[in-house]
Amino acid sequence: MAQYFAHETSIVDANVNIGDNTKVWHFSHILSGSNIGANCSFGQNCVVGPNVKIGSGVKVQNNISVYEGVEVEDDVFLGPSMVFTNVINPRAFIVRRDEFKRTLLKNGCSIGANATVVCGVTIGEYALIGSGAVVNKDVKPYALMVGVPARQIGWVSRAGNTLDFNDENIAVDEFDNSKYRLENDELKEI
Repeated sequence: MAQYFAHETSIVDANVNIGDNTKVWHFSHILSGSNIGANCSFGQNCVVGPNVKIGSGVKVQNNISVYEGVEVEDDVFLGPSMVFTNVINPRAFIVRRDEFKRTLLKNGCSIGANATVVCGVTIGEYALIGSGAVVNKDVKPYALMVGVPARQIGWVSRAGNTLDFNDENIAVDEFDNSKYRLENDELKEI
């Protein structure tokens, strides 16, 4: 049986899988059917599920609701008070549970504080979404996105550092000396 920490003010429903060393902090609620990996952290006032899948090493900061239809892969960072949606055209008086759109956050991406991710998009590996951005379309791996609606203004490394390219479209991240090649508007680690 997994060993995780849940603060006494948090609620973890039955039929939930939570991996080793995951921490669920104050006033958070993990709903039935959710599956959470190891070494995750959920700040205060978070809601997960029902039926949400979250990988390992994910950091969910304060005041975030991860709704049904959202899938989060490993090592993703969700900044404070960022927002997910799950229906394109919600109405209080119409039930649209059968219209939930799938949203996928790929390995290592980061979403800044107060950003909004509109349902139905995929955010690529190691992409970086700036604080307050509104993502309403798919995001390429390693893309740096800002604004409303979010638009790409550059590329980042695995470490999240902005990349500057030489004449041969090669960039080196000084953090770990990793190298990247920009080719046909796609970034590849080399």
